Amino acid sequence: MPQIDQMFEIWSSQLFWLAVIFGLVFFVVGKGMVPKVTSTVDARDTQIASDLAAAKAARDAADEQEEAWRTRENANRESAQAIVGEAKARAQAATEARLAEAQGGIDARLAEAEARIAASRDAAAAEIETVAVDAAQDIVRQFAHVSVDEAAARAAVQEAMTRGQ
Repeated sequence: MPQIDQMFEIWSSQLFWLAVIFGLVFFVVGKGMVPKVTSTVDARDTQIASDLAAAKAARDAADEQEEAWRTRENANRESAQAIVGEAKARAQAATEARLAEAQGGIDARLAEAEARIAASRDAAAAEIETVAVDAAQDIVRQFAHVSVDEAAARAAVQEAMTRGQ
């Protein structure tokens, strides 16, 4: 068979060209492309490392700024609370002063009212006593047909009022 007789010639030729192509691919890829890819990967690794270092530095700076801000904020909060406390104390003092003033006015009006009530009560008691004296004189005159002077009638009415009869 002629195909089998040619097999060695074809096979040796194919092995030769396989070795040539493999060598060519090895040199083109191995010597031309791999160093470029390796340098790109190294550059990328370097860039990533520098970016991570910059990010860490930025995070540390942000943490420091946040801590400074928190310190300022706490100081401002304490200051505001002190101001609010002072304002509350002033408002309470002013309120107490107004309440004391109002209480003084109320106490004065109450004392005046009590004095008027006491005067009215005394006047009413005196008027009741006068009416009782007149009534006692009239009653004694009508029933006993005796005339009683005003001093005696007043003494009898006062004695009856003090004993509660």
